[in-house]
Amino acid sequence: MSYLIYTVDAFTDKVFGGNPAACCPLQEFLPTELMQKLANENNLSETAFFVKNADASYNLKWFTPEVEMDLAGHPTLATAFVIFNELGHDSDTIQFHTNSGILTVVKKSNLLEMNFPARMPIACTAPDNLLKGFNIQPAQVLQSRDYFLVYNSEEEIQNVIPDYNFLNKVDTLGIIITAKGNASDFVCRFLVPNSVIGEDPVTGSAHATLIPYWAKELNKTDMTSIQLSKRKGHLWCGSRGDRVTISGKAVLYMKGEYFL
Repeated sequence: MSYLIYTVDAFTDKVFGGNPAACCPLQEFLPTELMQKLANENNLSETAFFVKNADASYNLKWFTPEVEMDLAGHPTLATAFVIFNELGHDSDTIQFHTNSGILTVVKKSNLLEMNFPARMPIACTAPDNLLKGFNIQPAQVLQSRDYFLVYNSEEEIQNVIPDYNFLNKVDTLGIIITAKGNASDFVCRFLVPNSVIGEDPVTGSAHATLIPYWAKELNKTDMTSIQLSKRKGHLWCGSRGDRVTISGKAVLYMKGEYFL
């Protein structure tokens, strides 16, 4: 049996930029073990599987090559792009039912705006292996779902070299490093120890933590962000109390079929 698959570059307006995600529409979810194998076969940072409901909302799940995720930004944006542009969705809003509750994506001109729960980081004691894992030491270490390291400048973020010999000993899903930006309000990178991903090109879910932090630090509710990976990502961000809005562009790279 064959199934449709799309690859979309999210948080960019050109192919080979942003973060690629595989997006797989289904009539009903496949067994979790099989979806995990498919995500591993795709070998992208994340694969999204989605099922349309009778009320035109969607159930949505995300998988890295290794684990199912509780919250993921760029494959949500990519999935919304597919639904709007390839599957004929007839309104400007999509509602997703996920393991993190109901998420909405709204088409606003040339941007897709996601609405996620905010995750404010809090102060924590940094594990020794976390600090040993960086050639430049952070000014501050906090934690939400991920460790959150604040640096003094965009140049430091660009020049940080992670040492996974140490970071792979840290018990965490991911590590956010961030600083005030030069051409944007803030910049960031997202590292994934103990994973084939290594460094994620653009990470929407990390902005659920970045946005409330920088909103407080900068005393702003609307901000821009650049994720400084090799592919780079551009995000428009809003702080909305216990929620955040994360907006970006996307572009279709590939569509085809897979066979089971």
